[in-house]
Amino acid sequence: MIEIHLYGKLRRFADEQDPTGDSVLHVPITEGDTIIDVVKRVGIPREELGRNIFLNGQLSALSRRVKDGDRLGLFPWDMSLLYRQYFPVHE
Repeated sequence: MIEIHLYGKLRRFADEQDPTGDSVLHVPITEGDTIIDVVKRVGIPREELGRNIFLNGQLSALSRRVKDGDRLGLFPWDMSLLYRQYFPVHE
């Protein structure tokens, strides 16, 4: 099971959409799943997803593999990091 925290416009994919609360999904995973596999399973269109994707607190590529117990943070395209170039992207 992976814990997905949704931010901004992506909150609509969770039951809890109140901006003062947490919009969290718990999604089962299978061996070999990547972040993009999980995103597709949840039903988030790729074009709505921004470049700020955090797996266990690390800026990550969509191709990065996930495992049971991971925490994924997803931000929409209109919520970007300032100074993103200073954060290494983990593959």
